[in-house]
Amino acid sequence: MQRLDLIIRGGTVATVSDVFAADIGVRDGRIVAIGELDRPADLVIDAAGKLVLPGGIDSHCHMDQQTYEGVETADDFRSGTMSAACGGTTTVIPFAMPLPGQSLPDVVADYRRRAEGNAVLDYGIHLIVTDPSERFLGRDLPNLAMDGYTSLKIYLTYAGFKLEDRQVLRVLDAARRERLLVMVHAENDDCIEWLTEKLLAEGKHAIEHVADAHSIAGEREATHRAITFAEIVRTPILIVHVSSGQAMEQIAWARGHGLAVYGETCPQYLLLNRRHLCT
Repeated sequence: MQRLDLIIRGGTVATVSDVFAADIGVRDGRIVAIGELDRPADLVIDAAGKLVLPGGIDSHCHMDQQTYEGVETADDFRSGTMSAACGGTTTVIPFAMPLPGQSLPDVVADYRRRAEGNAVLDYGIHLIVTDPSERFLGRDLPNLAMDGYTSLKIYLTYAGFKLEDRQVLRVLDAARRERLLVMVHAENDDCIEWLTEKLLAEGKHAIEHVADAHSIAGEREATHRAITFAEIVRTPILIVHVSSGQAMEQIAWARGHGLAVYGETCPQYLLLNRRHLCT
C-alpha cells in the first residue's frame, strides 16, 4: 500500500454534492483518496469535530498593482496570498492593470514576474482592457487567450479606464470570438462627474458624499446598458461589485429572458450602509 504524504482524519468532509464523515489522503499536493484510510502517512491531522472544506477561490482581488494616482495596493503577491491561505482561500485571481500607453501583454508579463517566487498558492490573472485598439483586439488579445487567459474587465467609468459605448461593443465582440468572459464595472460616468461637480460647488467635500456622487440610478442605467450590449453581441458578461437592488433587478430581468448575465457583490454592500462612511 503506497504511503501518503498527509491524512486528514476523522473530519466531516464537504464536497460539491454531499457532506459526510471521511478521511482525506494527499500525495504530491493532490487529494488521491477519500474514505476510511488505514494506511501510513508522513503527517496525520486529527480533524475530529471539524469541517473539512475545499479551498476558497477569490475571483476578484487586487494585489501588487502598479501605483495609480499615488495609490498603492496594501498587499503584494507574498503578503496577499499568505493572508488568503490563512483564511482558507487557495486560489486568487487579481487584475493586470495597464496604465495609459502601456501594452497589456507587457503588463501581464510584469505581473507574472511579481508573482513568481512570491505567491504561496495558485493564482490566475484577469486582463483589464483600457485601450481596445485594432492591434490589441486583432493580435494581442487572441495571443493572450491562446496563452490561457480567459477573462477580462472593462470600465464604464473612471478617467483612464472608461470605454465609450462603441469600444465596449468591439471588446465584447472580440471576447465572444475568443470565448472570454467579460467583467463590467457598471456605473454611468457622466452622472458621477456631474454629481461630483455639483457636490463640490455646494461645499460638500466629506467622505459620506461619495454615496451621493455614485447614485443608485447611475448604476442601474449602466448595468442595463451593459446587458443591452451583451445581448446585441450575444456574449456572456459578469457585472462586478453590484451595490444596489435596482442593479440586481436588471440582472435578474436579463437572466429571466435567457441571457448569460451574471452578477457578483461584495461584503460591504451586504453588511454596511451610508452611515458607516461617517464613522
